[in-house]
Amino acid sequence: MAPTTQHYRALFEPAGVIVAGASTHPGKFGFVALHNILSCGYAGRVFATNRDGGEILGVETLTGLEEVPDGAADLVFVCTPASTNAALLREAAAKGVQAAFIASAGYGEAGEDGRRAQDDLVALAEELDLLVVGPNGQGVVSTPASLCAQIVAPYPPRGRIGIVSQSGNFVSSFQNYARQSGVGVSRAVSAGNAAQVGVADFLEFYAEDPETDVALAYVEGVSDGRRFFERLRAVSERIPVVLVKGGATAGGARAAASHTGSLATDDRVFDGMCAQAGVVRAATIEEAFEAAASFATQPLPPGPNVAVVSTAGGWGVVTADAIARTDLQLLALPEDLRDELDGLLPPRWSRNNPVDLAGGETKDTIPAVLATVARHPSVDAVVLLGMGIQGNVAAMERDGGFYPGHGLERIVGFHERQEQRYTAAAAELSAELGKPILTATELAVTAPDNAAVQGVRATGRYPYPSSNRAVTALEHLWRYARHRQRRS
Repeated sequence: MAPTTQHYRALFEPAGVIVAGASTHPGKFGFVALHNILSCGYAGRVFATNRDGGEILGVETLTGLEEVPDGAADLVFVCTPASTNAALLREAAAKGVQAAFIASAGYGEAGEDGRRAQDDLVALAEELDLLVVGPNGQGVVSTPASLCAQIVAPYPPRGRIGIVSQSGNFVSSFQNYARQSGVGVSRAVSAGNAAQVGVADFLEFYAEDPETDVALAYVEGVSDGRRFFERLRAVSERIPVVLVKGGATAGGARAAASHTGSLATDDRVFDGMCAQAGVVRAATIEEAFEAAASFATQPLPPGPNVAVVSTAGGWGVVTADAIARTDLQLLALPEDLRDELDGLLPPRWSRNNPVDLAGGETKDTIPAVLATVARHPSVDAVVLLGMGIQGNVAAMERDGGFYPGHGLERIVGFHERQEQRYTAAAAELSAELGKPILTATELAVTAPDNAAVQGVRATGRYPYPSSNRAVTALEHLWRYARHRQRRS
């Protein structure tokens, strides 16, 4: 019997959790998993088993699962040796457990004997009506339940991105980006060897999950390409799916086989499959997270026409170049929009797209120009450049040794408030108009405490570290929007 929604709820929102194989050694998986569950705010009951008993992190451990009260837990996190896990799962099922995450290695990635053990594990899961995730997995995170059941860090902020990966390391990578950017995660799971359930199964759950707006996945190979394609296409009709594939080269394919036992597919076929299914295929982990963050925080563009608003010329030039290399269009500035901007800007402004303010702004210019551009019916999306300059000046004046005298306190506060005003205006216009407005500045990585970067984060949106990365993310939004338009 295939796992049901109830099984996935037991995994992601359990009433109680058992850590099987808890350890007193801070370097062991059984210690780290228990520590993380206890440290991140999980409110359900927590049990731990250890053959020797005793107390670990304030939890009085049990010598076996038979001591767990019936029905008190519906998830078991397994850190015990593979050879003991069959008996352990039988005991867990008898106690009412419905989901098991198996961190143990020694299965399909470990040769013929391991593959047989993995096949037996799947058969046992079906016999017991258990959802078994892994084996050889890193863990499961569910921020709506404050659950961090994983053998590594970090724990991400709560958000709308659902993550599934055949590699646990990339679950960590995506969660690190979530922490750095403030764009959060709903669920995250390492599928490991994907013995019973794999990437497609979790994507289908995310499509139904009210906590998740976009799915983000890493895969190294699939066993049934046609079935995988059909399932992904059905999911992408519900929510955006952003996918990174390892094993795209011969060397990568060999590494994938040794890593998770996956069989890599022909990369050109896989690329065509993603395009037909409406799946967003990203080239890198950074690009994948930024695409997912964009889907989670920006509306879809109604069309391909992009306006660039910049406080200085060079940034606009390279952004125009980036747009020219995509499916997007740098909008030829409509005459009526040019006339409106003439009334807001000094004569030296670019009078073209990119809209280069040429340093002619007053305290009200940027919000007024941004609103005028974004509201024009020919504009489908905006890339906003030059935010953070005033915040940078404020930071230098605050730290320069003369603050708060010489009138610096007043001007520093003004600069910082203006940055927050600009970024708030961008988010408010985007939400009102249903058009993406992406703010890009290298300060997102070089000075993350900059007032503009903090302003973007305060709106819940992603601060893009460069304009070309913003354009790449915007192209992904447009391709998916175009796919949905064609399908409808």
